[in-house]
Amino acid sequence: MPSSAGREKARALLQRVPLVDGHNDLPWALRELAGTTGGDIAATVAGVDLTRRHPSLHTDLVKLREGGLGVQFWSVWIPGKLAGDGAVTAVLEQVELVYELASRYSDHLGLATTAAEAEKVFSSGRVASLIGAEGGHSINSSLGVLRALRRLGVRYMTLTHNDNTPWADSATDQPEHDGLTEFGRSVVREMNRIGMLVDLSHVAPSTMHAALDTSVKPVIFSHSSCRHVADHPRNIPDDVLGKLRTNGGVAMITFVPDFVSTRVAQWDAALRDAMTAAGASHADMDERKTFGEKWAVDNPKPGATLDDVVTHLEHAREVVGVDHIGIGGDYDGVQSLPEGLEDVSTYPNLFGALLDRGWSEDDLTKLAGANVLRVLREADA
Repeated sequence: MPSSAGREKARALLQRVPLVDGHNDLPWALRELAGTTGGDIAATVAGVDLTRRHPSLHTDLVKLREGGLGVQFWSVWIPGKLAGDGAVTAVLEQVELVYELASRYSDHLGLATTAAEAEKVFSSGRVASLIGAEGGHSINSSLGVLRALRRLGVRYMTLTHNDNTPWADSATDQPEHDGLTEFGRSVVREMNRIGMLVDLSHVAPSTMHAALDTSVKPVIFSHSSCRHVADHPRNIPDDVLGKLRTNGGVAMITFVPDFVSTRVAQWDAALRDAMTAAGASHADMDERKTFGEKWAVDNPKPGATLDDVVTHLEHAREVVGVDHIGIGGDYDGVQSLPEGLEDVSTYPNLFGALLDRGWSEDDLTKLAGANVLRVLREADA
């Protein structure tokens, strides 16, 4: 944990510079909490008062203020089991949910679709709200749907989630496409053309390389950490980090315990083996939660700490450089977070710890958001 002086200095820094988080799953968490998983988006948003501290959510407006968050990419994730037209419907509902949130809480949130708009909203004292689509299955293999999402303000798309798409390999599925099919490469090229960031979190290393070889614009990892530090398939290998420097992109380091702690990554690998042996799917988040809760009775899950996240940040800075790193917490997308980073109020803990370790304020300004806003400006251009 940081010193009190480091934490207070971090709080002051985050009042001056925008902290951009690459990935937060509050939109789907609200659907589950409100019990309105159908299309009544207004009822979903009205069902939970985010102006009050909510103990079952990592994210509410009280915690956002305490954490100094300036810009949030809200994830419009949909489950991998949704396919075809159902996937398109669900992702459109999620986009609408973000718009409804911004409308209901307009004193706290402001929609943004460009880097300039995000900085303007931040200057107004509100949290700039951008949208990122998680999982290429949401476009139903249609470039037309991809373009429609971009017109609605979606600024990045993660090429896969936990399962392969018909055109891209996921990190947590059996490889089928040697990374990307030709259509997959056309998706990357079209994203470059229309100014949508290519997000390589969740994809297989072969997909990372294929996308980096295809993209003429900087890419992002919205919520991944370093494979060298914790050997989890969701993390970024060092050879990919090296190519990211040439590409000009940004690796937004995540806080997910399974990805940042070696002990938790090993526990998760054992869980995956147990689920496979039992005929269950580790990639299915509902199955994983149900199976994992029972399995953990005899196999307690270890915890992660803020120091684990710091180790990933320092490794990424060493490999790819301070101009190519950012933050993607994945709040409300996992059940628990590392000690010291339990919810969105705790960003000053992380930045305070980095100040204590000798990171400069210029370094932290780049990490906080300057790097990813640069990438967004290049996409805008």
